[in-house]
Amino acid sequence: MTNTLVKKNNTGKYIAIICLALVYILAILLDNFLPATSFTLMLIPVLQKGAIYALLCVSMNLLNGFTGLFSLGQAGFMLIGGYVYAAITIPAAQHDSVYQYFDSAIRFSIPEILSNVIGKGPGTIVGVIISLIIAGLIAALFAFLIGFPVLRLKSDYLAIATLGFAEIIRAVFQWEGLGAITNGSNQLRKYVTLSGMELNFGSFTLELGTLFLFVIVTVCVALVVLLINSSYGRALKAIRDDEIAAEAMGISLFKHKMISFIISSFFAGVGGALLAMFQTTIQANAFKSAMTYEILLMVVIGGIGSISGSCIASFLYIALSEWILRFLDEGSLFGLISVPFFRDGFRKVVFSVVIMIIVLFFSKGIMGDKEISFKGIGGLLTRLKNKKKKTAPAAEAVSEEGEANE
Repeated sequence: MTNTLVKKNNTGKYIAIICLALVYILAILLDNFLPATSFTLMLIPVLQKGAIYALLCVSMNLLNGFTGLFSLGQAGFMLIGGYVYAAITIPAAQHDSVYQYFDSAIRFSIPEILSNVIGKGPGTIVGVIISLIIAGLIAALFAFLIGFPVLRLKSDYLAIATLGFAEIIRAVFQWEGLGAITNGSNQLRKYVTLSGMELNFGSFTLELGTLFLFVIVTVCVALVVLLINSSYGRALKAIRDDEIAAEAMGISLFKHKMISFIISSFFAGVGGALLAMFQTTIQANAFKSAMTYEILLMVVIGGIGSISGSCIASFLYIALSEWILRFLDEGSLFGLISVPFFRDGFRKVVFSVVIMIIVLFFSKGIMGDKEISFKGIGGLLTRLKNKKKKTAPAAEAVSEEGEANE
């Protein structure tokens, strides 16, 4: 019995590893070896943005779905992470051209410093990873500071307080008094983007932007999954289900809420930094409350309390809104038949209807609170394999019995 369980678990692990390997191979092929067609040119940004929003949805689901805290400050923490990342990765020689109206207070670039030590390619990659961690930590620090007054509120009051924080952060980052760091209301640019993730092998350059993004998102989501399945995760779920019962069992409500808030903000900061890398420029005015609502909508579509649902919904949402339904704005059906009411903006109408249908027929989201289990898939394959083994001897016995009767 024990050996069978071990085989099931191992099969699930092998399936997960194979799936990840295939995704990573696809990322390398898309960036380097597949021809640049209209299909691949649309597929790459959709996959990249979908992966970023998957991380953002998971970070929000940790807070809203697994802890039961209705927070709407995600855009604020994304803004902090994105700006911190951009500020510490702009090459020193580019500061004067970026901060045209201010005297830049930050005159170093972490990827540039490491590139001078261990080489441009590896130095840039390691420097970007360190910068992403710093961006997440600064966002977590802000979460720690505002967590003390905010987390004592509940329900709608918490949502209003965190939403107000996000709007205040957006206004402060556009304040000219911080122009030496944030560049005021102007864009931050010329920092290291996804296209800068590459390794040179003589005359051949291996682009690693999509692969780098997928690996970072995979690691972050895996860390959230490990947290949810730990004793802290079980405590967070207990708080979500019944705060009074959780406190009666000895769970510190404020402590665990603070842990969830800080961790969620850390990954939101990392997600904001990745979004800055994807967009190649960053400006505070873009991080409005509508961005938080969009992420919350993806969480609801995927299923509140489901990591798998958040990931599926993010890719589905981005693919539908920015690619699959694009033909509705072009005035024709796939360029073949002219349709009078297909015009600019009609895509948003159809997309809104699709979302309404999903919400109406999947009230708990696509996945509800369930997860895609590789262990379950592995167990199913093992059972099918064992069933075939049992069927084969039985068939042989029937055949031998028939021959004996003849």
